[in-house]
Amino acid sequence: MTHPDQTTTGLARRDFLKVSATTAAGMSLGFFWPTQGSAAETPKLNAWIEIQSDETVIIRYARAEMGQGSRTSAPMLVADELEADWKKVRIEYATAHENLRTKRAYGDMAAVGSRTIRNSQEYLRKAGATAREMLIAAAATQWGVPASECTAALGKVHHAASKRSLSYGKLAAAAAKLEAPKEVKLKDPKDWKIIGKPLPRVDIPDIVTGKIRYGIDAQVPGMLYAAVAACPVFNGKVKTMDASKVENRRGIVKVLNLGEFVAVVANNWWRAKEALREVAIEWETGENGQLSSAAIMNSFKAGMGQAELAVARDDGNTLQALGTAAKVIEAEYYTPYLAHATMEPMVCTAWLQGDKLDVWTSTQNPEGTLAVSAATAGVAQDKVTVHPMQLGGGLGRKSPQDFTRQGVMIAKAMAGTPVKMVWSREEDIQHDLYRPASLVRFKGGMDNDGKVQALHIRVSAPSILATLLRLPLPKGVDGQAVASFNDHPYDIPNSLVDYAQRNTNVPVGFWRTVGHSQNPYMRECFIDEMALAAGKDPLAFRLANLGQKSPRDVAILQAVAKAADWGGPLPKGVFRGIAETEGYGSYTACVCEVSVSDKGEVKIHRVVIGIDPGYAVNPDNIDAQLQGSVVHGLSAIFWGEMTVKDGRIEQSNFHDYRLMRLNEMPVVKTVIAPTGGFWGGVGEPTQAPLAPALCNAIAAASGKRVRSLPLKNHGLSLKA
Repeated sequence: MTHPDQTTTGLARRDFLKVSATTAAGMSLGFFWPTQGSAAETPKLNAWIEIQSDETVIIRYARAEMGQGSRTSAPMLVADELEADWKKVRIEYATAHENLRTKRAYGDMAAVGSRTIRNSQEYLRKAGATAREMLIAAAATQWGVPASECTAALGKVHHAASKRSLSYGKLAAAAAKLEAPKEVKLKDPKDWKIIGKPLPRVDIPDIVTGKIRYGIDAQVPGMLYAAVAACPVFNGKVKTMDASKVENRRGIVKVLNLGEFVAVVANNWWRAKEALREVAIEWETGENGQLSSAAIMNSFKAGMGQAELAVARDDGNTLQALGTAAKVIEAEYYTPYLAHATMEPMVCTAWLQGDKLDVWTSTQNPEGTLAVSAATAGVAQDKVTVHPMQLGGGLGRKSPQDFTRQGVMIAKAMAGTPVKMVWSREEDIQHDLYRPASLVRFKGGMDNDGKVQALHIRVSAPSILATLLRLPLPKGVDGQAVASFNDHPYDIPNSLVDYAQRNTNVPVGFWRTVGHSQNPYMRECFIDEMALAAGKDPLAFRLANLGQKSPRDVAILQAVAKAADWGGPLPKGVFRGIAETEGYGSYTACVCEVSVSDKGEVKIHRVVIGIDPGYAVNPDNIDAQLQGSVVHGLSAIFWGEMTVKDGRIEQSNFHDYRLMRLNEMPVVKTVIAPTGGFWGGVGEPTQAPLAPALCNAIAAASGKRVRSLPLKNHGLSLKA
């Protein structure tokens, strides 16, 4: 649905690369120091911190909040180094237009890849530490004492020798006029007072009381509403459109043929949506209407025998080692396309007034929203205001900007009038950017003692980077397609991972945990298959094959196994499964305890799931992420599957794209085991070990190995 030289964000590929490059460069800075003139007007100590005379400390948050909780955790980093009183902290969004004005003082604003904490922790802590030193310097100057004699704590600067103290509110204006120190010393972790504490999320009260405004809640005086329909066949366009049945209907303002989609604009969304049903649209689909799930599978299977394959990892001489192994195990695994199905569907409110554009939308990438909005409307970027809104779920879907582009196209056609575009659930599920399907073949060779000597993994799957972002693949390998394969931690002397890129017309994108949402399932289930063939306990087998090269994998595996009492007694008919994996800079493991009835009913008695993120900024939030990953993961494991017929997705709503229900939620025990020394992600890696641990437990309980998802296709159901 895009020009060959464009990404789905609406940016030219060249421009996308420029944005990517400046994002990487901006992350190392993260500061904007106000001039003395502006400091006198507002006591901003830097881009992140403003301290008011009433002692309120405003800390700015530069990413998106979509339920992952980083709008609390990221400011905690600033507040700790600042020595702020957390009770007096107020968190406000930084905006994309302000980031543009200050030449990206806030750095990368995208909330993707579980990188908010791990990629910005250093400059956020430095922002807090720098402001703290400026406040101390201001107090020392006022008292006429060396700054080295002063300390800061709980929003005050103290001079112990004279027993004097001054609050930050009284010092802020003077401190803001000072030159910022070029170097500051960050706290030793043992001295943290806020980081590491289980603090409640700052947005929970407003969520509970309904005060929070999500993108779908945007309200602008005089606003109209738009419902949209894109071609049900991927990459199709409007051939003809007849809106005569609805054009004079009450409330209908305009019916727009925008080439790639049709929009009905009305005075309320329901009228627009119902009228859209009766607009006669003929779509131009070409050969795309012939695509099917069977054809896609045939393409993947052909990839397995492809003459030339891209090599992602090649240690030793794998093929030779397999030929001489005492025992060789082979298996083929498959995972399907998945939709994001966020609670809040795609939405964009846009208002074009001359050369000025305002946009309200749920976006994981405010800078991308600004750039695409400007390009689509044909206005300068500094004329675009992207209003920060909370997201009703993101899961990776709201980083690409296809829906923003649609919303702004409608606003451009209705120039001068604000229009809120909302996708129906059917539009949302059938026009997603799906997690890629993947076919993977394993071959493992072991010696007589059960030590793995060789591992060959062949992946046949689409490329997100090549199709969504239109980026060249290093050595022909999409890193997400081979994630957890090319970087597996096992001490195997001969490892070969190769990749067949098999793109289809099904648009693919970043689904929560991306490659780690599916590849650990396949890898860790195959590890269990080898353990069974070797006659070894699955935990002992893993520990023996991890060796000494992966101490953190070993540590989290042992911590979760201990919490689950691995090897201890279980009730009759209950069996355990275990898995571990690494991703997004963190290490995770999971144990599931299940029973399986003769009817295929799977009862999950307990899930024990844990993570080592290096440093645990907010344990309360990490606990919530671990529990939430079980909810999201189980929905995909049992029911998640997008099938294709006649070039279109067959599923359309929650009746045939099932989500887990409240009464089906199992008991979840979480293990947070930070070992320090690094900063890992949390939101995405917590989901990675769930599927393999569950499927390994099901195999132990039933004696049957499940090598493809979802479980519903194997006659298995989730028992509440």
